[in-house]
Amino acid sequence: MGNLSLRPKGDFTWTAEYQQLYILTEHWISDLQFYKVDLRFLHHLIDKYFIWLVQKETLDEMRNLASNLFNTVETCDTLLEKTAKHLSHLAELIDDPFKYDSHKFRTEHEELENEIAAFIKKFREIKKETFGVSEKVIDKEVKRLTP
Repeated sequence: MGNLSLRPKGDFTWTAEYQQLYILTEHWISDLQFYKVDLRFLHHLIDKYFIWLVQKETLDEMRNLASNLFNTVETCDTLLEKTAKHLSHLAELIDDPFKYDSHKFRTEHEELENEIAAFIKKFREIKKETFGVSEKVIDKEVKRLTP
């Protein structure tokens, strides 16, 4: 998972108590909710300034950015649903440790974490791209208005 690892070093996923995994999963949900708000802001930024952002030289870039942003929002929503379901399974495991196959559950936990890490990487790219395009347009507008 590279430098985006969300779990403590080592084999935490395989040795942690279910309560520890539950707390970590709650943090994932909180983080994903924050990213969702941030994505809403980026979407609002593009919507509000779309008329200035869409110029001949940036039209294709804006179409690509809007499409990527839309896909990232969908990914965030899907991850929130999967993580909430995972949290529910964790709660059931805490109540009844033999409800699910521990190895299978921990493998799924690790896979979910990898999906979240990939989402965070994509989110950062989208945010950087959105601010980059916005900055170009704002700089261009400032130069146009400056005597």
